[in-house]
Amino acid sequence: MDYLDAFDRHLNSFVDRIFGERDPRVRGWFLLDSYLPTCLLTAVYLFLVYVGPKYMKNRPAYSLKNVLLAYNFCVTMLSFYMLVELISSTLAAGYRLQCQALFEAGDGDVRVAKVLWWYYFSKLIEFLDTIFFVLRKKNSQITFLHVYHHASMFNIWWCVLNWIPCGQSFFGPTLNSFIHVLMYSYYGLSTIPSMHKYLWWKRYLTQAQLVQFVLTITHTLSAAVLPCGFPMGCLLFQTSYMMTLVILFVNFYIQTYRKRQPKGKEKSTLAENGHSVAINGSGLKPKVQ
Repeated sequence: MDYLDAFDRHLNSFVDRIFGERDPRVRGWFLLDSYLPTCLLTAVYLFLVYVGPKYMKNRPAYSLKNVLLAYNFCVTMLSFYMLVELISSTLAAGYRLQCQALFEAGDGDVRVAKVLWWYYFSKLIEFLDTIFFVLRKKNSQITFLHVYHHASMFNIWWCVLNWIPCGQSFFGPTLNSFIHVLMYSYYGLSTIPSMHKYLWWKRYLTQAQLVQFVLTITHTLSAAVLPCGFPMGCLLFQTSYMMTLVILFVNFYIQTYRKRQPKGKEKSTLAENGHSVAINGSGLKPKVQ
């Protein structure tokens, strides 16, 4: 136990040296004071991604139909809550669209930070996307984009909540929460066979995610061109990270929709899979999300 405590202190000291003083308004919030829980949970996730398919190789796949229906409904409702609360809290705090600094709205900033904590926590919940793929033996869905997106978002948002938990940080999660309402609704409906004929809008979800990335990059760069005191390094990092998602996601889009597929392939994938195109988290994952 002493060894773990010492490792925890060294790890957090290292992180603090890199990023500087943390935002005092979020001290004491669940999972935020120490990086160790987020780091260990990510390590467990990656371990299960590696070991899970090997464990399931000679075992029958689980159906999980009712579990998936309940899970997608819950994540849809959480995303809807975050969307509504982010819009109402930023309007009440008088947030600007172009650039919003970290200490301009007083209690309004804290209200925004509380919603963004739920956004961070939702990235932990979304690890279940991959676990369900493992249990259902949908290994083709566990792509690099899927795992990269899930693992990185949980860790990035731990940093966001500790150093930039409000202000400019509100924009991406607002867009993403809206996309997730649509996306997890689609996933939930896709678990119901009678609904498959109504789910013609999968391709448009993918396009909406690409628009989301472009809008987020544009919003981020606008604060670099006309600064308001928001940390420039954070703006540049977010732009770089979002560009990696654009590149990977465009490649996914081309592979999925631009290359000629045998007739009926997309339909059969949906009927078999239910979660066939996911990008959860920032986007529509294959299942990347």
